[in-house]
Amino acid sequence: MSSLGPPDRWSGSRLRLERARRSLAGGVSSPFRAKFPVPLYFADASGSRIWDVDGNRYIDYTLAWGPLILGHKHPALVEALRRQAERPHILGAQHDLEYEVAEKIQQLVPCAERVAFTSSGSEAVQLALRLARAATGRNLILKFEGHYHGWMDSVLISHHPQREQMGPPEAPHAVPESRGQAPNALENVLVAPWNRIEIAESLFERRGRQIAAIITEPVLCNSGCLLPRPGYLKQLRRLADRYGALLIFDEIITGFRMGLGGAQGYYGVTPDLATFGKALAGGPPLSAVAGRREIMELIGDGGVAFGGTFNRNPNSLACARATLGELERERGAALAQANRIGTMLMEGIREAARRCGVLLQVTGFGAAFALHFTERAELGDYRDTLADDRERLAAFLLHALEKGVYALPDGRMYVSAAHTEQDVAETVAAVESALLQLRASR
Repeated sequence: MSSLGPPDRWSGSRLRLERARRSLAGGVSSPFRAKFPVPLYFADASGSRIWDVDGNRYIDYTLAWGPLILGHKHPALVEALRRQAERPHILGAQHDLEYEVAEKIQQLVPCAERVAFTSSGSEAVQLALRLARAATGRNLILKFEGHYHGWMDSVLISHHPQREQMGPPEAPHAVPESRGQAPNALENVLVAPWNRIEIAESLFERRGRQIAAIITEPVLCNSGCLLPRPGYLKQLRRLADRYGALLIFDEIITGFRMGLGGAQGYYGVTPDLATFGKALAGGPPLSAVAGRREIMELIGDGGVAFGGTFNRNPNSLACARATLGELERERGAALAQANRIGTMLMEGIREAARRCGVLLQVTGFGAAFALHFTERAELGDYRDTLADDRERLAAFLLHALEKGVYALPDGRMYVSAAHTEQDVAETVAAVESALLQLRASR
């Protein structure tokens, strides 16, 4: 990899952060980005590589926190944006891209009898929950510890609670996560540990006729990229059916990443509703709710209010059409490439850790996985990840960043169709060097 600049290799980013703090609340546009060593400012990117303002080059495994499934500046997206720049940027009315992209989602996603577009994943989740409550006439939502469904009051509950806040797994507490969050939001939410069907069944035995929906990430990407246990998603499907509740998959991350049909296609479990985002447009802001016709048609004539000036904006939909077209070409070759390269990288990191004598778990699937410094042999739910050594992870990520590997601060790594076997070789070498440095510092 290229050399990484002077001793203070991030001086340009530090100076920009100082300036930003004088005008921008918190200094960054999303607090999740305010991490070590300094929130980095970037000057350019292409394919799998990204350059910061100080001239440091990295192999990018953040992919803008997930959207860049085709990599940076993919030619198809550049061309789509170039063409759209010469057309109306927003209409506040109907246009052909709306139904063209919706039809493509229908073709790819098992549950997508109807589609509605939003600008963000948080909005999509709110629409899905409103639809579920309208369809069932019930108020309660069952969500799981560690699952992130957006920053709104109604769902920012038990996302990353501390161990002492959680209560026993058989009767967990619902924990709000922000100052200013409305306390009565907790009244409409039940919480359970994930991947433990017996606890969900017990909750339904007590409250099942009040529960409108189960909402779950089908793969727990937001808390360590943990896979569902065999049969677990099918058990949730049966549980919802038994009590007349809906099943909602939050596929903001897994959608158009785990497979063309999302996690629901991969696992063969069809939810009633699903939310999509991130990879849907390959970068520009666009999310969607897809689901059963009779539920989705409650929007408008069925009395379910929903709107948004920037929903279905032509710029994002043009990129969605281009992205889905690229992902679908050659029977899904691009997505297969991303998952093949990612799986190769996961195994390379595991082998590097074994060679270095470092306990390191790598969990997830090829295009989205996470690193855990833990002595646990198995990670099944959020509570298991509380044994992770977070300080050790932070030190490792800093060493890796210095060696040109850019990952998310929670240890997540996203792989795009632009990543190559050469990227894997360089990354594994950098990871092994970082692990040796980490071991030497203990």
